[in-house]
Amino acid sequence: MNYFFLKAARMTTANIFFPLMFFITTISTPIFGQKTSKSLKNKGNKNVTTIKTLKNQLQPMTKKILTEKEWKSQLTEKEYHILREKGTEVPHTGKYNLHFEKGTYHCKGCNTALFDSDTKFDAHCGWPSFDKAKEGTITYVKDASLGRVRTEIICTHCEGHLGHVFEDGPTETGLRYCVNSASIIFE
Repeated sequence: MNYFFLKAARMTTANIFFPLMFFITTISTPIFGQKTSKSLKNKGNKNVTTIKTLKNQLQPMTKKILTEKEWKSQLTEKEYHILREKGTEVPHTGKYNLHFEKGTYHCKGCNTALFDSDTKFDAHCGWPSFDKAKEGTITYVKDASLGRVRTEIICTHCEGHLGHVFEDGPTETGLRYCVNSASIIFE
């Protein structure tokens, strides 16, 4: 009983509160219920896909789990920074920004096919842009960094950060997947 009391006494508010808040935040973070932007509502296009409807496309996948040391040995410093530390490339510097060959774009971390080349378009934003991802390959996560709410896109298989998706795309889906070139490879 004394052991239990001593162990319980060492439990501070920080030891209990912060892990609990992290758990609650993690569960509530993948919020797909963002409202459709006014620009999409005004398009009058019934085929517009909202981020909210994308949650129904998620399919179970086996996760690729590596240690940080293994990730660092597999990726370049830049790829590691973007995929594992949620970094971003400087606009207009990525290898695939103005790349329009026929093929498929895969996750650099696990080689999962993410986007077909026929879904790529030039959004003039400085990053490769797509209007549709392959079903079940992207996980959508609320991102409140930089003082605004955005939707982060991560690879469902390896949980690598790819970029963000916005509801301002010019195609009939109404979506613009803004992806870092260093997070993908082309085949």
